[in-house]
Amino acid sequence: MRKITAFLAGVLVTASAAVAQVDAQLPEYKPSQGVFGSLKSVGSDTLNNLMTLWTQEFTKFYPSVKPEIEGKGSSTAPPALIEGQSQFGPMSREMKSSEIDKFEATFGYKPTVIRTAIDCLAVYVHKDCPLEEISIPQITKVFSVAGSDMTWGDLGVTDTAYANKPINLYGRNSASGTYAYFKEVGLAKNDFKASVKEQPGSSAVVQAVATDRFGMGYSGIGYKTADVKAVRVSLDDGEEAFPAEGDYAYSGDYPLARFLYIYMNYDARKALDPLRAEFVKLVFSKQGQEVVVKDGYIPVTADIAREDLENLGITPDF
Repeated sequence: MRKITAFLAGVLVTASAAVAQVDAQLPEYKPSQGVFGSLKSVGSDTLNNLMTLWTQEFTKFYPSVKPEIEGKGSSTAPPALIEGQSQFGPMSREMKSSEIDKFEATFGYKPTVIRTAIDCLAVYVHKDCPLEEISIPQITKVFSVAGSDMTWGDLGVTDTAYANKPINLYGRNSASGTYAYFKEVGLAKNDFKASVKEQPGSSAVVQAVATDRFGMGYSGIGYKTADVKAVRVSLDDGEEAFPAEGDYAYSGDYPLARFLYIYMNYDARKALDPLRAEFVKLVFSKQGQEVVVKDGYIPVTADIAREDLENLGITPDF
């Protein structure tokens, strides 16, 4: 799995609240000619809001374009691309080697991926819960079969209203890229406990925790509401815990930071069609990354945008 720190190391010299701002090098999007047709996206639920907001921005410039966004989980993106049912395959995890192999067996080349935004996958508790931080080993014990059923006291909570109460767990289903990422990084690849209540979407996890004072769940930081709290996370027991914020995603200190991807069927022997090319340019424009910030995620740098545009045969103008 590609690590965020490998791509962002050295990009930012200092960490401050300003790192979540859109990179000033990214250009204003300017419309082109010959853009029309249907824009179909099938994939990640986590990116559902982002894809909707991007297409809303896109259709301001191209009102004849008809968008169709379907977000039922990252695992639905590869087959939709292979079967020609979509032009864009948003995923909150990288494609598995088996998914890439199936794509390559069909087309003779690998799918192309762009890194559209950065997400801090958050561990949520009810807003009134006294827990403030958790370590990755503790997450493994709480959510996976590697640990027994736990109470809040097992995490160091001394409040008598919580200490002896069991932790009620909420998560995503196996079609979700968030499920797969959390299992790999948060659970050290262990299986989830059977007691984890699977929810149909990212927002549903947050809503479940918001209505259960003894609940804990995981979801993208873009789905945070005032009724839940995202606890700080440390890489190991006893180490410093960091909040799910842009500063610590860029620095690599937040252990559950990840890229949010869009996969595409791009044949490097041919030019990308105008609709897909212009949509990607919009995503990597000032307006496109302002959408990322608006939706609660963290914008990518101009360096990442340039590299990914070039991978699609598009010459950046910035």
